[in-house]
Amino acid sequence: MIKSSKLSANAPEFVPLGFNQYDFLLNFSLNFHIFLSIFVKDSAYYDDSDAYYGEPTLADTVTDFLGHLSSSPGSFESDVEDITGILNSWVTTEELLKELVELIYTQSTSIPNFAYTGARLCNYLSHHLIIAPASGNFRQLLLKRCQTEFQQRDAAVRGEPETQKKFHSYVLFLGELYLHLEIKSGQGPPVRARVLLGALKDLLISLFSSPVDANLICAVKLLKLTGSVLDDSWKESGESHMGELIKRIEDIVLDAACSRDVRQMLLKLVELRSSDWGRVLAAAAASSATPDNDPNYFMNEPTFYTEDGTPFTAADPGQSTDMSIYDFEDEMEPEIEEAFENFCLESERKRQQ
Repeated sequence: MIKSSKLSANAPEFVPLGFNQYDFLLNFSLNFHIFLSIFVKDSAYYDDSDAYYGEPTLADTVTDFLGHLSSSPGSFESDVEDITGILNSWVTTEELLKELVELIYTQSTSIPNFAYTGARLCNYLSHHLIIAPASGNFRQLLLKRCQTEFQQRDAAVRGEPETQKKFHSYVLFLGELYLHLEIKSGQGPPVRARVLLGALKDLLISLFSSPVDANLICAVKLLKLTGSVLDDSWKESGESHMGELIKRIEDIVLDAACSRDVRQMLLKLVELRSSDWGRVLAAAAASSATPDNDPNYFMNEPTFYTEDGTPFTAADPGQSTDMSIYDFEDEMEPEIEEAFENFCLESERKRQQ
């Protein structure tokens, strides 16, 4: 049987169906850093001869954590508790806490489409990180870091393209942070950070004060992301800030020298607000809601953007969820099938002897 087999040890590498080598390597790296962070100082696992590998730094470990969450956002709920436990065992000083805040802030404003997951992570850590030095806990230090960037807004909107791009990433992260960062109150349910509500208004005013295309596109993205929540919050307080912002947009459409495409984006945004941000009062009940019968079905989905700034969500018809489009081939190759049949026949013959 062996002589008649066409199988070869020199055959191309076999990769199991559905195996994602990138995810495997990423998860291996994540788990390796977790292992080192726990055991590297344990004398049973570490001695001077192992120093060749080097002790992992907080930056290395956090970068791996965030890279893992960026590539596998669906694993957030299952992984965040373990990640927080490791950070609690590591971040034990004020300096390390400040470093952690800076690492998460930097990654959340630089990794494409990570602002949503980054904001969720910030909210979780603000409630579950143990350390709280005199200079402030995780949430307070994070808001101070955001304040530093906020103070540069008027210069940033008029800066070089790279400066504007960095600032726009910060703006969208702050929008996600407003939606997800919860502050526990003594009475009632958690509330949003009201300081961010005022900050977002001022950021929009700064963006509109320099109505070049890049700034206007950023403002449209921010309002599509947070517009309904901002509008509701201001209405509850009896404030007319959203109406004032819409008036600014209408003036820009008439007077500013923005491109035709951006002008259309602004007009669509004004139309969206006039329809109460696309919300329909007679929406189907949540228990029976589907994309077909509930116009609000995708309202709470995170919005991502392609490299050219085009937004897309699960509602995008290009993002098909029909698994029938993936036509996986489960049949064996002829050579493998023949060798397998010979193996089965030989096994059956030996069993009958």
